[in-house]
Amino acid sequence: MSDSPKRFKSEFLRQFVARGAFYDCTDPEGLDELFTGGPATVYIGFDCTAASLHVGSLVQLMTLRRLQQAGHRPILLMGGGTTKIGDPSGKDEARKLLSTEQIEANKRSILSGIRHLLHFGDGPSDAIMVDNADWLDRLEYIPFLRDYGRHFSVNRMLTLESVKLRLDREQPLSFLEFNYSILQAYDFVELYRRYGCRVQSSGSDQWGNVVSGIDLGRRVENVQLFGLTTPLITTASGSKMGKTAAGAVWLNADLCSPYEYWQFWRNTEDRDVGRFLRLFTELPEAEIRRLEVLEGAELNDAKKCLANEATAILHGRSAAEAASETARRVFEEGQLGALLPTIELPASSFPLGALSLAVASGVAASNSAARQLIANHGLLFNDVLVSDPRAEVTLSDVGPDGVIKVSKGKKQHVLVRPVG
Repeated sequence: MSDSPKRFKSEFLRQFVARGAFYDCTDPEGLDELFTGGPATVYIGFDCTAASLHVGSLVQLMTLRRLQQAGHRPILLMGGGTTKIGDPSGKDEARKLLSTEQIEANKRSILSGIRHLLHFGDGPSDAIMVDNADWLDRLEYIPFLRDYGRHFSVNRMLTLESVKLRLDREQPLSFLEFNYSILQAYDFVELYRRYGCRVQSSGSDQWGNVVSGIDLGRRVENVQLFGLTTPLITTASGSKMGKTAAGAVWLNADLCSPYEYWQFWRNTEDRDVGRFLRLFTELPEAEIRRLEVLEGAELNDAKKCLANEATAILHGRSAAEAASETARRVFEEGQLGALLPTIELPASSFPLGALSLAVASGVAASNSAARQLIANHGLLFNDVLVSDPRAEVTLSDVGPDGVIKVSKGKKQHVLVRPVG
């Protein structure tokens, strides 16, 4: 990691470091000069592998947002082309190949969930959204190999962490995936040509791909490009950021409601509160310092503030306030609350085993996880503790409001509504 971050002169980089978002960069002095010399153009790419990004992408999205707030021009690059290849970084096996129609549908859905985080337009600091399919789909194989493939050393590519990890584990790495680094490098050069983009930001796991793009820019355009990486976020207990027993925490409201999103942040581990306030909110440093030293019951106020601010950025202030009020009614007054997540199950599926209902509601990821939840006295139906994993839930358990309340401890609640 670079040993220069504390000497940055540019306001953006100083704040980036102070917020805990800086991991490393190429040529610190040159990058600092670029950011102090006027609006810089910076891109971050997201592949379209699912209908929504998840919380693990939020550091990158906040990076684009902070760049724009500092007067720089962010490029949101959608990987309509690279998604057809599949990024091997951090993967034990090849990603499932998606059709062009699936990729396009995912792109539209992703954008619907995040585009409001930036202001798009034609001004010097207005964001740009582009799709690398616009140029990658038009490449001709032989000319591309001749013009660009000769600049890549296979020896060096074999040392890339994403490649080396798969080879060390003796896991298959297809030639298709092996090309991903070349295409990402080409993206960087193409964005420089089209928009004067000279910086790629990414998670630290993309370092090898970023450096490849910088090297290609030097070779084919004789230009100095730069890389800026952010840390891969894990919780204080070491788990991956954004992963829960029920799966990923999605950014699109139709996959993760504002209330569920609010609850995710409300349940932050104590040791992560200050760090997450800096990374995922826009509160001033003085307020964060005040909140992060709170202890005991008062620390819950800091967590609620984190939940309110993070939810407001993604879903809007009114949605955050509604989620906060629902949580207050549920936890302080014992009411179900209008915004608790609700799922519908066919009435014909009842009676339903306790394990199956826990999994269907999303409070447990599997039958074994549900069984463990029961063993730990953490599964409740209609606020009654479940002690027998063989128990069954019938339609007679449906309350007067037409739902069965499924709870994981005191913090996670889902309403199950039998229909039909």
